[in-house]
Formats: sequence, C-alpha cells, structure tokens
Amino acid sequence: MRLFSSDLFRNFSIGFLLGALLVAGANAESFGDQIASPALAAPMPETLEPAAEFVIAPQQETP
Repeated sequence: MRLFSSDLFRNFSIGFLLGALLVAGANAESFGDQIASPALAAPMPETLEPAAEFVIAPQQETP
C-alpha cells in the first residue's frame, strides 16, 4: 500500500468539489444581493482649510 495512491487524490478531489458546492449553495442567497446591487459613490469628504495662524506667507521685502 502506497502512502499517496491515486485513489487518495481522487477521493480528496471529489470531497473538495462536493464541499465547495455545498458552501456555494449555502451562500447563494447572499451572493445575489451583492452582485446585483448598483454601485454607490462614497460622499466627498469635507475639505478643511488651515487656520490663519498656521498659514506660512512669504515675507514682504522692504527696499
């Protein structure tokens, strides 16, 4: 008896396929709402202006 026989791989692949189908079937209702919903844009964030005491303005040169 070999450790990794072809029967072992076939049984694991069949089990994986059946498990994936069961998970997909259990979540089928929730997938429909997410796929068919229209895209909604996020609201624009408010732009914040810096306070006047933090604005660095160029100094006026005196001639």
